[in-house]
Amino acid sequence: MDERIAAALENAPEIIPRTKVPVLLGGLISRGYLQNLDSKGLGPRRIMIGRRCAYLKADLIAWLVSRSS
Repeated sequence: MDERIAAALENAPEIIPRTKVPVLLGGLISRGYLQNLDSKGLGPRRIMIGRRCAYLKADLIAWLVSRSS
């Protein structure tokens, strides 16, 4: 499963803004859902750049793999 997730994000930049995650994942996860998870400490490890939130591609992939069944 993790190979397919990594392949889906193969062309993504190394740092992915939260606003671009829904686009890269085909709308499977919304920006608001990620915001809610972040507020509870349940989302992927985040990077704050000023007021903007982003994720390292490797952290996003690892988080998606951990949530896949």
